[in-house]
Amino acid sequence: MKANRKDSRSSVLERINLRLSPEVLEAIDAECLRRAGSVSRNTWITEAVTERLARLASSSRPQGAGGDNG
Repeated sequence: MKANRKDSRSSVLERINLRLSPEVLEAIDAECLRRAGSVSRNTWITEAVTERLARLASSSRPQGAGGDNG
């Protein structure tokens, strides 16, 4: 049964290859170590991408849509 659950999760996610310099990987690893608990490099990168996309989405909202200018 465990294999079925894993298969269903993996069908939702896509694997990619990501090329980063050793310096960037070292910086990511250092940030992972600063966090409480165990945070993987993958989790850190996923969180960073998600946060960036959220910021871009909120900054691209129309000015009059509940912002300070409305």
